[in-house]
Amino acid sequence: MSTAAPAVPAPKINLRTPDVMEAVQAQVVLHYRSELVERIRANGGVLSAGGLTIKLAKEFGFCYGVERAIDLAYAARKVFPAPKRIFLLGEIIHNPEVNDQIRGMGIVSVKPKPTDEEIAHITAGDVVIIPAFGTEVSTRRKLEAKGCQLVDTTCGDVMSVWKRVRQYSKESVTSIIHGKAKHEETKATTSQATAYGAGHYLVVFTLEETDYVCNYILNGGDKAEFLEKFKGAYSAGFDPDLHLSAVGVANQTTMLRGETEEVQRRFKAAMAQKHGEAKLAEHFRFFDTICGATQERQDALEKMLKEPMNLLLVIGGYNSSNTSHLAEMGEKVLPTYFIKNAAMMQSATLIRHWDQHINKEIETPNWFPTSGPLTVGITAGASCPNNLIEDTIKRICDLRGISVQDVLKN
Repeated sequence: MSTAAPAVPAPKINLRTPDVMEAVQAQVVLHYRSELVERIRANGGVLSAGGLTIKLAKEFGFCYGVERAIDLAYAARKVFPAPKRIFLLGEIIHNPEVNDQIRGMGIVSVKPKPTDEEIAHITAGDVVIIPAFGTEVSTRRKLEAKGCQLVDTTCGDVMSVWKRVRQYSKESVTSIIHGKAKHEETKATTSQATAYGAGHYLVVFTLEETDYVCNYILNGGDKAEFLEKFKGAYSAGFDPDLHLSAVGVANQTTMLRGETEEVQRRFKAAMAQKHGEAKLAEHFRFFDTICGATQERQDALEKMLKEPMNLLLVIGGYNSSNTSHLAEMGEKVLPTYFIKNAAMMQSATLIRHWDQHINKEIETPNWFPTSGPLTVGITAGASCPNNLIEDTIKRICDLRGISVQDVLKN
């Protein structure tokens, strides 16, 4: 084994200088902006013609954290032009078109948690971009030890969650994280929960899982069954008989607020019943860590769903958590189609869309009425650029034989 001393950490470089950001903004506008979407927004979010009405949710598409991550990735390529090697941990955000643009700049994706072989391939002269979801503590430490230049685009809302779970850890409180155990953001958060103290973590995704854990807290149970049920979703050495005596709830920032609040409520009730209201503060912690942009998009859709509509299109990457929750909200109210781009609307008689209940793309026939009054709602996840929303609007108009440009002239 090599005993070479670790490389000196690379000095921090400010990528957001005025000249760099001016050039970056020109590129980003060219790639992702939509004049059509901006005009419809200025018109109250409604486009109507020939019996067709298209409604845009009040809040949709890119959030500040996503815009910042993309800006920094573009800035990295500007400041470190080819042949300088730039690597990206996984995907910058969960949108295939955006990630294709990033790859088109010669930025090479590696696994979100690179293997030792991939780490060995990275040298002190290379640049590594940390995506908006963040990265695991162990990965960051390995990259810092290599001495490579890190470009950290981690969202501020994600870092707020990290601060909270680190505090839980220092207090020997187990972090109960409401989220998807395999999601990059959740993996980064769980690594924070164990890196700086004596804390542990457990990830719960559904209310059914929440109830299972709460029942175990109150009544005990089969420890082997518990550990098997949550395999891959708890910290090394986690023992439900020991580490559920004091818990603190946090969450993946893109979950449904109402569901996270219900997870919190059920754990609070269980701990109050187990230990008594007087000692609740010793055994239970909670902090609201839902991302503001995620909540704004959920609130806007909730309001729009109260209006008359025939169908809803939700646009975004299929692995985007915040987008999937928007589709989940729509499905409860009206026909909803979760699509990654306009090409999924192959014709008025066939649409390909994501079914998140079976995790696969499916086809639905005769989905789009070609005559009579029709109102279509559109929303998009925080990682969806406006140019994809424009493509969707144009495709809807095409299916009704309407020219968008003619409508905008009126």
